[in-house]
Amino acid sequence: MSDELYMKRCLELAEMGNGAVSPNPLVGCVIVSDGKIIGEGYHRQYGKAHAEVNALNAVLEKFGEEAPALLKNAVAYVSLEPCAHFGKTPPCADLLIKHQLKKVVIGNRDPFPDVDGKGIEKLRNAGIEVVSGVLEEECRYVNRRFFTRIAKQRPYIILKWATTANGYFAPKNAVQQWISGPLAKKIVHKWRTEEDAILVGKQTALTDNPQLSAREWPGKNPVRILVDRNLDVPLSNHIFSDIAKTIVFNEKKTDVEGQVHYVSMEDMQYYLPQKIAFQLYLMDIQSVIIEGGGHILNQFISSGLWDEARVFTSANSWADGLYAPQIYGEITSVIAIDKDKLTLYKNLVS
Repeated sequence: MSDELYMKRCLELAEMGNGAVSPNPLVGCVIVSDGKIIGEGYHRQYGKAHAEVNALNAVLEKFGEEAPALLKNAVAYVSLEPCAHFGKTPPCADLLIKHQLKKVVIGNRDPFPDVDGKGIEKLRNAGIEVVSGVLEEECRYVNRRFFTRIAKQRPYIILKWATTANGYFAPKNAVQQWISGPLAKKIVHKWRTEEDAILVGKQTALTDNPQLSAREWPGKNPVRILVDRNLDVPLSNHIFSDIAKTIVFNEKKTDVEGQVHYVSMEDMQYYLPQKIAFQLYLMDIQSVIIEGGGHILNQFISSGLWDEARVFTSANSWADGLYAPQIYGEITSVIAIDKDKLTLYKNLVS
């Protein structure tokens, strides 16, 4: 039970890096000596120190000359296997060996080929006891984006929309009309800070003129992705503002104009979700929220290319409109959001 308790703390720490470390994984580390936590750390920013480094530094800063003796009697808990290779930072496994920790408890093995089992092997060869697989499913869930990118060579795909109580998704007259309430909007902005990118189709950009920013929640703005085959969306649209990078998938040109990156694709009428997913993978975009419109959402649903769906249902009904996408998956949660209802789905076959 104590191993699970400390691993849960690792996961709490790991989540604090959400939105800042992609395409790296989220990792938390807790160092325990004589039943007490003496240091904590998490991967804070891509390219910067890993969780183990930050946790060890916390011990060294707090305990000074006492730190070496404490670390020799310590157990390190880490949610993902310590790296064994030189990347942007030196191997964390080497650092744990240097400080002669007696034991390392790991949540998941790292699926990245340069690590996968090599960190564990290096620790054991140095005489350090290693336990792996503690809260394995919980650790995998926290890093579901990273695991999806490595295993499936595509980003983690989240579908999101709102529907009226009687199943309408958008008005027929192509005029913007809000369905969900202000609290739901704030939550959506929080989600945007947690993912790498947000995607909409041409019609959504023309009708709603969205900013696709996280202005109602502290954090970074996502990369904005526009699917606009013939470049019909005017440059005066909010999606081209300089608050974030915008990628435009189209059939006309490949070019970079300031913050706008045009990426040409052939035959966008065929296998569009698959083409978008692979292109985003090549761009190191690890997760994307697809917010509409209905045609784009339905293409990803029919191709089975989605991992989560987040659907707000309003208490209000409309007289008519365009019907919302139909999705079939495991309902993992239903949450009341003020007067709205949020239903979360998981794709069991993606």
